[in-house]
Amino acid sequence: MTKRIVFVIPTMDRGGAEKQLCLLAENLPRDQFDVHVILLTRDGPRSAQLRNAGIPVSVIGKRFKADPSAFFRLRRELKRLQPQIVHTWLFAANSFGRAAAKSARIPRIIGSERCVDPWKTAAHFLIDRTLANYTETITTNSAGVRDFYVSHGIPKDKFTLIPNGIGPLTPSSLTRHEAFTALGVDPKRKLIMAVGRLWPQKRYRDLIWSAELLGSMREDTTFAIVGDGPQKGELLRHRDAVTIPEHVRFCGQRDNVSDLLPHADAFWIGSEYEGQSNSVIEAMQAGLPIIASNIPGNRDLVLDQQTGRLVNLGDTADFARQTNELLDNQTESKRLGSNARDRIASEFTVAQMVDKHAKLYAGVAPT
Repeated sequence: MTKRIVFVIPTMDRGGAEKQLCLLAENLPRDQFDVHVILLTRDGPRSAQLRNAGIPVSVIGKRFKADPSAFFRLRRELKRLQPQIVHTWLFAANSFGRAAAKSARIPRIIGSERCVDPWKTAAHFLIDRTLANYTETITTNSAGVRDFYVSHGIPKDKFTLIPNGIGPLTPSSLTRHEAFTALGVDPKRKLIMAVGRLWPQKRYRDLIWSAELLGSMREDTTFAIVGDGPQKGELLRHRDAVTIPEHVRFCGQRDNVSDLLPHADAFWIGSEYEGQSNSVIEAMQAGLPIIASNIPGNRDLVLDQQTGRLVNLGDTADFARQTNELLDNQTESKRLGSNARDRIASEFTVAQMVDKHAKLYAGVAPT
């Protein structure tokens, strides 16, 4: 007999949590689990892969932060589906979803925290603590995320740690020349990449300064930023004020990041806070040396001097210095990249991520 699971998440945008939910929903054994996905706020581009995989997706249409009608529509949908388990992801869905599931008398409720969230106020943490009281467990992808919430009053034993997963590595379909041409970069230059949404959390202003320092030191590097977001206009103006397009290029949203990464020489992430970055996992799988801000989420992936280099948050000069060292020392760069690839292959596979969730669901679901 299959167990019905409903995942509740705000949207199906191109975020890390959305990607992991899709991988999980698509790969859970169909003979054991009947999966449905509810989007609290709006639809998004990742929904197509769920529907193509035969997974039902419904949209509640929450219109504003405290939309009471969304709560009642969500509760009605949960009553219709009658799942054994509701698993909610991210703050809005954790809040509305767990409350609606309790009101609908769903037997088992699971939450999921995917990121360190310094934006939360005392009121947000009060909601988190209150809802944790009737949550079976809270899944998270990172010890750093777990420890953050423990510091705000949620018991450590309430959490289940399941790292993100990534599918098998496939060879790039692009040549180096094709990849560089697609990014608008001269193939003769050294390429540093970053992938992520253009917003303050990622601290791209710092990385642009680092790229200018590195470009001025070497005169052969280009920093390519792949992604889009609300800070794009501001960051373009900042780039034009402090450097030149040859040193920093904005490459927009790309659907073929996995084809581009293997042709880069290094990967940067300067985030102020993270959960467990899918972009870093993909770059490590591609065998790139990672230079990362020394924050909890990044430390779960990047082992300093083993799979990459950690740099103090906001230290633009050290980002440039560490990268310059690796570009000058290809033996060390390849060692870090090889170690990174091996770590992802052994500890961060989709199969492992799905198996851990399946065992969790089997253990908590009512018979």
